[in-house]
Amino acid sequence: MKIRSKIILVVLPVVVLALGLAQTASYFSARSGITRIAQTLLNFKASGLESYAETQWNLLTENDFAGRPDMVEAAKTALFLYAQSNLLSDTEVILALDDAGNTAMATSPLNISAAERERLMEILMGDDQGISHAMLGGEERVFTAFYFTPFRWHVLLTEQASTFYRDADRIRLQTLVVLGVTAAIAVMMLILFARHLTNPLARVVNAMNAITSGGNLSARVEVEYRDETGRLASTFNVMISELEKAYAQIKRYAFDAVLAGKKEQRIRQIFQKYVPKDLIDKFFASPESMLVGENRELAILFSDIRSFTTISEAMAPDDLVNSLNRYFSGQVDIIMNRNGIVDKYIGDAIMAFWGAPVKHEDDALQAVLAALDMTEAVKGFNENQKKIGKPEFNIGIGINYGTVTVGNIGSERKMDYTVIGDMVNLASRMEGLTKNYHADILISETLYDALGNAQKHAEDKNAAALSFRLLDIVAVKGKTKGVKIYTAKKSLSAEEAKAWAIHNQAMECYYNRDFIGAGKRFMAVLALLNNDFNATELLKRCKKYAAAPPPPDWDGVEVMTSK
Repeated sequence: MKIRSKIILVVLPVVVLALGLAQTASYFSARSGITRIAQTLLNFKASGLESYAETQWNLLTENDFAGRPDMVEAAKTALFLYAQSNLLSDTEVILALDDAGNTAMATSPLNISAAERERLMEILMGDDQGISHAMLGGEERVFTAFYFTPFRWHVLLTEQASTFYRDADRIRLQTLVVLGVTAAIAVMMLILFARHLTNPLARVVNAMNAITSGGNLSARVEVEYRDETGRLASTFNVMISELEKAYAQIKRYAFDAVLAGKKEQRIRQIFQKYVPKDLIDKFFASPESMLVGENRELAILFSDIRSFTTISEAMAPDDLVNSLNRYFSGQVDIIMNRNGIVDKYIGDAIMAFWGAPVKHEDDALQAVLAALDMTEAVKGFNENQKKIGKPEFNIGIGINYGTVTVGNIGSERKMDYTVIGDMVNLASRMEGLTKNYHADILISETLYDALGNAQKHAEDKNAAALSFRLLDIVAVKGKTKGVKIYTAKKSLSAEEAKAWAIHNQAMECYYNRDFIGAGKRFMAVLALLNNDFNATELLKRCKKYAAAPPPPDWDGVEVMTSK
């Protein structure tokens, strides 16, 4: 028998489900009809009660008794008795509320809470004049109401929701029973025919499971029918025969791939402690390229702890190591969070760079921000050192920017991914100059120029607030060409901002040989920043050159004779 015929047999139980849908439709139709009849009856009773109340009031007015309280009370009593006579169940209650929501009449007591009364009055004062639902006396009730103006009563005819919908709920229960029986029959029929339909497919699946779990490619499936399932079984047997031939080769390839993956993962885990992750990724992507150095423009940073020899002599070795580890941990985290690469530790010094192996547009800016973060972190580190009675660390940071050679440098037995070149040496000299200029951070002219528009367009709010101060033009030891050096801060006080602006103007006058004008401006700086070291030193130079001008070829370069 064709699968098409089998599908027809599977579809037959759907007819049973269609009957269930018909039962559901019948339930909703019956429920709607019963509810409509109940609503009509409730509205009819409300109409009769309203007519009776109007009749009683008309008798009072026709006989001029409307102004007599005793006669009005008699009319209300008559209305109450009439309401009692209209009750059809023990759960039905007719009551009247005055405009304040107080119960004026009730055929049975209802303990209406304040919240229920407030909600009920909202419904009564609304525009809906049909059947309504509300909680009364802690139970849900269905009611209809009318307002009887002469008595200023809201008259409500109420019934418990469970009694009001009792017949509809009974139909629902019957419908659910019928649906349950129908569904059970449909499920049994579906199981019966589905089993018959899928037995051949199940055998194919079982054979495949046996092959995949045990690796036994000798398993075959019996061809039972001359239909699509039979052709599937036959094709499956052919496929397994072909797979059996290639299985040994596939296993070998898979085994080699697993070993290679595990080996790579182990290498990554080990070397990430020593080599940047970006460098490892680049190595695995192109191992040959890592053996060749390249010239790149990088930002190079050197950081050093001042007077470290004195500190180390005053501390026990284990205390010194613990302090250094905590210091390095904070400093390295800052560098790496700013996309920097820690090249090496040189005793107590840190060498880092930005721009390799992955280049970023804001490498120069990130190097400066990292240096500022590092100096701030040292303040927190020193607070802890004070608490534990250990010496404080003071650091100096020098940063340069320029073309260097970057790559794996060394021998076949020991190689380092590092940077070398004249720009690296200058960065190291910049760090040394921080002591001469009493500055925590010194940056070179090339780094200052490399910042360019990066500071203006940087997303980091700290970058926009950076301020720079030109301190000097210096020729470091071994060089004849001078380099401008700057210091930087994240933010300045009002006095500092004014002083730094005047200082930079003074430097311009100084290099234009206007030593008197420069001296006046440096004195203005000292008036704002008392005892400022750099302004004091430059003022001394201005006085000296004003008294004895330098030769015509003077370029303002200060030549350093020591590192």
